[in-house]
Amino acid sequence: MSLHPSLQTYADAWTHSVEAISELVTPLAEGEWNRATPCPGWSVRDIVSHVIGVDCEMLGDPRPIHTLPRDLYHVQTESQRYQEIQVDIRRHHTAPEMVSELEYTVIRRNRHLRNESRDPSTIVRGPRGIEETLEFAMRRRAFDIWAHEQDLRWSLGKPGNLDSPGAYVTRDLLLSILPKIVTKDAGAPADSAAVFDVHGPVEFLRTVRVDADGKGTIDGSPSLGPAVTIALDWETYVRLSCGRVALDAVADRVKVEGDADLASAILAAFPVTP
Repeated sequence: MSLHPSLQTYADAWTHSVEAISELVTPLAEGEWNRATPCPGWSVRDIVSHVIGVDCEMLGDPRPIHTLPRDLYHVQTESQRYQEIQVDIRRHHTAPEMVSELEYTVIRRNRHLRNESRDPSTIVRGPRGIEETLEFAMRRRAFDIWAHEQDLRWSLGKPGNLDSPGAYVTRDLLLSILPKIVTKDAGAPADSAAVFDVHGPVEFLRTVRVDADGKGTIDGSPSLGPAVTIALDWETYVRLSCGRVALDAVADRVKVEGDADLASAILAAFPVTP
């Protein structure tokens, strides 16, 4: 048996992004590993450490035993503390050590994916001990690593891959969350609609419709009388959704028509990453 067809998209997206990350960081000088990234408190080295650590855990490696320093201002929640262990333990690793461990982890993970024969519905142990399906774990992993590839590209001034396989996994994952954002988080009124018009390397138009009971659904048909229409480019959509930039900093790239208060509530609820 081999990887289930429904999982292949996520495996391909992961492979494409992790290879891109390796190409980005392998030639870096020692000092470049310390460059700041859009992730608060994390440098280029820290993001690569996170990538290594998460894939090691997906391989079943035991988590390192490590006590975090008390002065990490960006670590405020249990989720952040969990993630920071794999990062902080590598903070003094040299560039060659980081590249070597990344390459070795990628080799191991590729081998693991080639031999993966479990059903997508198999329950696996995810971050923080949370149980989830194998399909969801691989989908989330493809999204996470593409987002971090983009973080590194932004930090290093090397844009690209905004329409790579990981970008489309990210698009679908973010769209699946939109109905909750519009209804539960932003409180859109019953019998209303919110339209999202995204242009750029990845283009789409989606309408979130709120029924009489306040339940939201999403489709690709335009709405004749939406409560609000939000238009923005794909890169800005991603950066807002991943919490990489404040709305005020990209306000000139977001066009709103209709209910401005509802738009503000929706955009305030956009970030989906911890």
